[in-house]
Amino acid sequence: MRLVLFDATPLHKAQFLALAKKGFYDGLLFHRVIEGFMIQGGDPTSRAAKPGVELGNGGDSLGLIAAEFRPDIIHKKGVIAAARDTNPAKASSACQFYIVQGKVWDEAGFQTQAARSKKTYTEAQKRTYQTLGGSPHLDNSYTVYGEVIDGLAVIDSVAKQPRDARNRPNADVVMQVEVQKMRKKQITRRYGYVFE
Repeated sequence: MRLVLFDATPLHKAQFLALAKKGFYDGLLFHRVIEGFMIQGGDPTSRAAKPGVELGNGGDSLGLIAAEFRPDIIHKKGVIAAARDTNPAKASSACQFYIVQGKVWDEAGFQTQAARSKKTYTEAQKRTYQTLGGSPHLDNSYTVYGEVIDGLAVIDSVAKQPRDARNRPNADVVMQVEVQKMRKKQITRRYGYVFE
């Protein structure tokens, strides 16, 4: 997968880049996958974790990042967002993230999800959830800070892996993360991604 990170969420972008540049994510697992919802990784305790070990609680020593919710950024399929615990400020984990698979919503389902997120949607956002899909109930609760621009099928492949009762894949799905700096025009030319 190739992703872009958003300038509109500078704290999250800077944190992810800092960790990725020093190889923090290399060898970590996608430790929680739920088909029709998301794939989650970034727990430092997942590196070389034994089968059956519960994961998802690592990284607390890195602290939290203040939430950066944006009304124009939604949980559509392919976005990367910060995981978090139940802290009342909805501050993000400094290292754990998830990539949304979600699902396509019909009108009634979308309206139910929109009510849960307590967000007012534009017609374009609504259309995105009803065509591309996503997880609208997460809007206004978790910070989205980037999106996949190439390789959406990888999300589907990882999400359908057989898993245990804690949603950990039975076979490890190991990540390698590389940072590549490119000009916006070059990204648009190569991947067709249009910056707003």
